[in-house]
Amino acid sequence: MAFGTQDDSDEVMNEINMTPMVDIMLVLLIIFIITVPVMKHSVNIDLPRASNEAQNIKPETIRLSVDAEGNYFLNETKISDEALVTQLKASAAQNPQPDLHIRGDKSVRYERVAQAMAAAQQAGLHKIGFITEPKN
Repeated sequence: MAFGTQDDSDEVMNEINMTPMVDIMLVLLIIFIITVPVMKHSVNIDLPRASNEAQNIKPETIRLSVDAEGNYFLNETKISDEALVTQLKASAAQNPQPDLHIRGDKSVRYERVAQAMAAAQQAGLHKIGFITEPKN
């Protein structure tokens, strides 16, 4: 029972044990050999051809202008309040639905622009935008 001496059975092993790694590689090789023929056997089907390009159907744009006196102009044509609602309903029924661009004079009361927006919303138009002039 001497503490300072070592016998041959207590030596440190300096080499990596390759047996577990070889076993794992052989198992993986067998798995790949079995699965490759399964992946190659498939049913031949003639699939239909289709293009994946986006359709470039641009909706028309309706321009609604409100002048300084509060008059409505639909595509540069003066229109009454009642006729505006019927025109917007007819436009909302189109497919694709057109965009509505509202141009309001800076001196017009906001109430007139809000009435036009409410009429467009009640008509069923979903794309409403405002046109402004850039600052110089």
